[in-house]
Amino acid sequence: MAALARWCVQHRLVVLLLWLTALGGTAAAALVAGSAYSNDYQVPGTESGRAAELLQENFPGLGGDGDTVVWHSTPDTVRAADVEQTMTRTLDRIAALPGVSAVLSPYEGAGAGQISGDGRTAYATVTFDEPAEDIDRGEAAAVVAAAQAARADGLQVELGGQAVALTESSGGHLAEIVGVAVAAVVLFLAFGSLAASALPIATALVGVGTAYAGIVLLGHLMTVADFAPMLGLLIGLGVGIDYALFIVTRHRRGLKRGLPVEEAAREAVATTGRAVVFAGATVCVALLGMLILRLGFLNGVAIAASLTVVLTVAASVTLLPALLSFIGTRALSRRERRRLAEHGPQPEVPAGLAARWSAFVERHPKLLGGAALAAMALLALPMFSLHLGTSDQGNNPETATTRQAYDLISKGFGPGMNGPLILVTPVVGAQDRLALDNLDATLRQTEGVRDVTPVTYDGDGDTAHLVVVPESSPQSRQTSELVDRLRTDVLPRAEAGTTLDLRVGGITAGYDDFADVIVGKLPLFVGVVIGLGCLLLLFAFRSVGIPLKAAAMNVAAVAASFGVVVAIFQWGWGSELLGLGRAGPIEPFLPVIMVAVLFGLSMDYQVFLVGRMYEEWLETGDNRRAVRVGLAETGRVINSAAVIMISVFLAFVLSGDRVIAMFGIGLAAAVALDAFVLRTLLVPALMHLLGGANWWLPGWLDRRLPRLSIEPPEIRTAAPGRRATIPGARGDAPVDAADAPVAVLVKERQQDVRDIPG
Repeated sequence: MAALARWCVQHRLVVLLLWLTALGGTAAAALVAGSAYSNDYQVPGTESGRAAELLQENFPGLGGDGDTVVWHSTPDTVRAADVEQTMTRTLDRIAALPGVSAVLSPYEGAGAGQISGDGRTAYATVTFDEPAEDIDRGEAAAVVAAAQAARADGLQVELGGQAVALTESSGGHLAEIVGVAVAAVVLFLAFGSLAASALPIATALVGVGTAYAGIVLLGHLMTVADFAPMLGLLIGLGVGIDYALFIVTRHRRGLKRGLPVEEAAREAVATTGRAVVFAGATVCVALLGMLILRLGFLNGVAIAASLTVVLTVAASVTLLPALLSFIGTRALSRRERRRLAEHGPQPEVPAGLAARWSAFVERHPKLLGGAALAAMALLALPMFSLHLGTSDQGNNPETATTRQAYDLISKGFGPGMNGPLILVTPVVGAQDRLALDNLDATLRQTEGVRDVTPVTYDGDGDTAHLVVVPESSPQSRQTSELVDRLRTDVLPRAEAGTTLDLRVGGITAGYDDFADVIVGKLPLFVGVVIGLGCLLLLFAFRSVGIPLKAAAMNVAAVAASFGVVVAIFQWGWGSELLGLGRAGPIEPFLPVIMVAVLFGLSMDYQVFLVGRMYEEWLETGDNRRAVRVGLAETGRVINSAAVIMISVFLAFVLSGDRVIAMFGIGLAAAVALDAFVLRTLLVPALMHLLGGANWWLPGWLDRRLPRLSIEPPEIRTAAPGRRATIPGARGDAPVDAADAPVAVLVKERQQDVRDIPG
């Protein structure tokens, strides 16, 4: 790392040009190639997946995305002459638009059932040539514009469907701008230097920008969800600014000790830079753990997010030292530069609130540890009511046309019309056809079924499908229960004595199958992620207790953050006030992605906090001092980093995307709890209570483990002729600085948190 930092400093202009070239090249390539995202939730081998395959093979007309145009008329009915003429002309214009394959009007014979019982609401089905992920946004926007042009007094026209959702404006780049602006303010307050504050942001933006363009290109090679770029931005900005913050903080410390600019940058990368690489590696390990689930949808998310972390880490250890050498001593504030010139190099001793808090925790470990555990347990309680399912357009904000179309359909035709179930089966012979004819009456008598359409056969007559409209909405538990009832009870009885193989598909069935697969594999995934994380910490800190405590803390952070997500998004506590729409279930893929990200981010603070404690433990062998000093010296930078990451994550609530908002709030809650409750309260309290047992490692294991140094102790030099101290096994022995290659500069050194117990 030292050699890499030295080369980057010596060739700073080359490094800067290389990064700018990489950013510009990938951005240009992404602009030319365009995006190719795909939200493919189908899991091979599931019943809903097989139903979708049968439909695509035998009913090509159902392969394109089906959207709806909904209108509501007052005071006249939708059959009034002026309303019918207006909407007929509108639907004709839509049918003639590029990308539209068919439009089924309620004013035609086949669409007669598309008018509500009170005659006030009607809808038309617009079928596109392609699935939603392949539809050009401009084509969808043309359909929306043509439909909304029919709006008039007494005639409300709204649109719903996946293609229509593509046209709804999101928060644009407001989320990123707000997050970066708040981070800049926090950095300036921490450093007091505009130049030093700008570097972490510039470094993160270059790394994240390159990764964002890379994710766009990645979408042409594999399945990448449409939220993957925003998720990458969310993670990349958070960790990128934080990693750069840690390195700049170490660089500034070196300047205050009198090191030349180039030497301070080299030492910062050689010490803290190694911890950054280790922390980034743990995040990538956690993210890539999703690959063991063998789900194409999650594979793309894992690789996209990992790519972002890799590039932000690379920028932190290469671009950042080059930029630090450009600004020279301006990394310090004017006051700090003036003090350095007048008084010479001076050591930084833990002081202020961080030092007082460290001593306070040492005095009251049982009380504070118990309070932290109680708070985490309380926040985790909502997690036990977690309901995984599809959050449909009924969860959109009330102002969205998709939400209003959803509500109009629900009021006029029942909520189940927004997500009907599709039954598909191969057909062989007259006996199968007779059974299907009888199935209609059976389904209508089934609890939870509102309506059933007639059976439709394909051109060859060897495949049939029918639509079942539930009484409840696609996202409700009742609809999921209906899917189970059909699969386990109703359909097996209908198949008896025939060759029918009825398979249940549709939105709810697909999400339920996806959730079942994920829940089934989640224990393996969590076990692998925890195991790999513990193994890395075992190598780094040569202790059995440290990895086990880290695993427990990570589980606590995950549970509590999920409790917050459930309370806001599933219970609806403040979701409408935050502009996140009405309450609904949690997306099935959210637990896996959040567990991966949270385990990785939790390891960051564990590494920086316990790494300093471990360094002090090796120097003194005093656990109380090691914990006290580690917390006092890292508390301020960890808190600053946490505030930045929380601000970035919360800003993504402004994105207008419910899934991204879930990630933003969940990750922000996890980081806040991790930094301000776990790492600065519960972890040090437990370490004080456990004493020397924190660092216990069996001798036989110690001899077999490889040596891995995360962050070597920084070199502390003293000016010639001054008295200094060298850390010993149990204390500090005064020596002459001239005889001490590693020493701490002192000017009539006073006692501080390193010497005074809590």
